[in-house]
Amino acid sequence: MRLTRFFLPVTKDVPSDATIVSHQLMLRTGMIRQNGAGIYSWLPLGFRVLKKIEQIVREEMDRAGAIELLMPTLQQADLWRDSGRYDDYGEEMLRIRDRHGRDMLYGPTNEEMITDIFRTYVKSYKALPLNLYHQQWKFRDEVRPRFGVMRGREFLMKDAYSFDLDEAGARVSYQKMFAAYLNTFDRLGVKAIPMQADPGPIGGDLSHEFLILAKSGESAVFCDREVLDVPAPGADFDFSDHEALQAETDKRTRFYAATDEKHDPEAFSAIPEERRVEARGIEVGHIFYFGTKYSEPMKADVQRQDGQLVTIHGGSYGIGVSRLVAAIIEASHDENGIIWPASVSPFDVGLISMKPDDEPVSNFADALYERLNAAGLDVLYDDSPDRAGAKFNRMDLIGLPWVLTVGPRGVKSGQVELKHRASGEKIDLSPEDAVARILGMD
Repeated sequence: MRLTRFFLPVTKDVPSDATIVSHQLMLRTGMIRQNGAGIYSWLPLGFRVLKKIEQIVREEMDRAGAIELLMPTLQQADLWRDSGRYDDYGEEMLRIRDRHGRDMLYGPTNEEMITDIFRTYVKSYKALPLNLYHQQWKFRDEVRPRFGVMRGREFLMKDAYSFDLDEAGARVSYQKMFAAYLNTFDRLGVKAIPMQADPGPIGGDLSHEFLILAKSGESAVFCDREVLDVPAPGADFDFSDHEALQAETDKRTRFYAATDEKHDPEAFSAIPEERRVEARGIEVGHIFYFGTKYSEPMKADVQRQDGQLVTIHGGSYGIGVSRLVAAIIEASHDENGIIWPASVSPFDVGLISMKPDDEPVSNFADALYERLNAAGLDVLYDDSPDRAGAKFNRMDLIGLPWVLTVGPRGVKSGQVELKHRASGEKIDLSPEDAVARILGMD
């Protein structure tokens, strides 16, 4: 994509209420535009990151055996009356009426709707276990929406819902999501720590939240440093191996890790002092096993092999897709701007033409642009007439992993300058070697 044909409204002006780094940088880079309190338009640069995160989440859910569907944003209130949550949920729920006077709501979550889908179509144990998920916009009418997309009123969420014949099966489904979340966050380039959590309004007796360490985190985090060194299960993990699932869960839950809500000072003090970590964390995922909390009042029963009807056991698994954009920035930036992990960067590489009005420079840069595209790389090509300082600052600000610079001196020697954004390392290379370095082939 040529910069002269792209919509990238970079600005130096940041509203005074943008108090955290991610909110400031998302506004400065033109990733988002506020439409109202806690409600944002996603502009092209931000939308690219959002879609990359969404795709990684989708791939890991699919690999763990979940099946994607899509549920609407608006829900019938009667479903929530069936579960008993319509009046209990509180003022965060946006309640509305259609032209016929029917009570409706803008969904803050989907336990009721997915249970209704399940009870309509699934009647036999033969269809179990089953895990259905979607990625959809939600609305919660926060009293004080703040921190940009970190705590907005409208947000993109991945929700998965498992259905099992009994508690034992439901706990296996829970462990699958536990392992899938570890792989998901690893691919997103962040370290998310699973911590025992309060299930809140979702309900249930087993719950973990996943937090990324960041100075701006809303939660105090207390953990054993060794939990940070446990690797993700990996791409070759076998989700059908129940023993491996239990082992992956045990690897982490054997270490102390808690937010302030669940913190036990006595247990924490028993950890060797050099291994104690006290920090701030941003919640990016939350998983729950809630048994028959929804299936019982909503009569989601299936027939067992012996012919008896039983109430299914359920679980709920959420990832804050839009929140992750901000959380990744909070965890990965410097004084010059964002530092994107390669897996979610809006473009793979930036290409700067220092003198687009100079024919030899322009031809060299155009040829390199075509070479990068042919190698399967997504390129943001700065062919603008801006001054060099503005070009370099803009590339640092938007944080692409690699930046190639073509100038008159390099054209004469047949070389380009390659910069690695995270380390700041710069090196002059031939175009062939530069492409190979970006692709990790040298």
